[in-house]
Amino acid sequence: MYVAVKGGEAAIANAHRLLADRRRGDRSLPALAIDQIVEQLALGVDRVMAEASLYDRTLAALAVRQARGDMIEAIFLLRAYRTTLPRFGYSRPLDTAGMKIERRISATYKDLPGGQLLGPTFDYTHRLLDPSLLTDEEVDEPMQRPAEEGRVMRVSEILSQEGLIEGDGTLPVDHEIGDLTREPMEFPMTRDLRLQALARGDEGFLLALGYSTQRGYGRNHPFTGEIRIGEVEVEFDVPELGFAVALGRVQVTECQMVNQFKGSAKAPPQFTRGYGLVFGQSERKAMAMSLVDRALRAEELGEDVVAPAQDEEFVISHSDNVQATGFVEHLKLPHYVDFQAELDLVRRMRRDFEAARERGMDPMTEAAE
Repeated sequence: MYVAVKGGEAAIANAHRLLADRRRGDRSLPALAIDQIVEQLALGVDRVMAEASLYDRTLAALAVRQARGDMIEAIFLLRAYRTTLPRFGYSRPLDTAGMKIERRISATYKDLPGGQLLGPTFDYTHRLLDPSLLTDEEVDEPMQRPAEEGRVMRVSEILSQEGLIEGDGTLPVDHEIGDLTREPMEFPMTRDLRLQALARGDEGFLLALGYSTQRGYGRNHPFTGEIRIGEVEVEFDVPELGFAVALGRVQVTECQMVNQFKGSAKAPPQFTRGYGLVFGQSERKAMAMSLVDRALRAEELGEDVVAPAQDEEFVISHSDNVQATGFVEHLKLPHYVDFQAELDLVRRMRRDFEAARERGMDPMTEAAE
């Protein structure tokens, strides 16, 4: 804290009051309500939920408002709140094949069992500012069709019928799914822990890494097998009852990326997968996650590790925006003693530099000797 310079606790308290004033803004305008943020800034709310690892739109909207729209600060707030909540168990794996689908597209097959469903997307907009949004104009009701019921086949299942893609993968019978929020990070990681880290990783960082793989830094020529957005049921095993009970539904975005694989001594040429699953509607994040997931499987698939996106320690250690923020922003804290030591060192080096020049010596050569 800048205690000696700015008056200590009084200065900090006033900084808090100033922040609250700036957050409220012009008092002649109505205050921004939480339900407005939930309904009208939904994609920002979904990002905060995903990267904070807490599915609660009201709390995520509160964090966005409290942080004045600073998404990483909002993620930090919600993740801190998450640590105060009790943990009473783990749900069953989500059955995304049974998803109540709102959007479903594939870049690999035009005609899919169950059909393609565009849903709400920016993909076909013209990216022109819309002046009508400056006022609260009426919006047309969308056309709707009855929701698909039951299981919707995945693209990976179509390829599996010919044995053209690797299986879903299996884990040893005694393998316990890890929990990144409760266990210290260790490398190498199992894929379940990697996927947890990527799911709460920074969208921009993962997007940049995913883009790097497409530009040749760990090239693997991906195809978007399928993206689906919708609600899935969360089930929890209750030992006292002997069966699972439904806790409710959550909205998720799932992406399966299909990638080439030339084969190995153990496996024939086939397609491999990259996988992404995140809270809410966040397909850019899910796609980036699936690209990075596939890149991180390089060693497992016998490929050379030559690019940043294939380096597990580099990717996982730098993908967490809360941790990165803390480390970068700690530079704002006083470092007076450290800087004075550096200052003395530079002054001493300059004196040695000038003395060497006066002796007619090359200062850099003398320093090396």
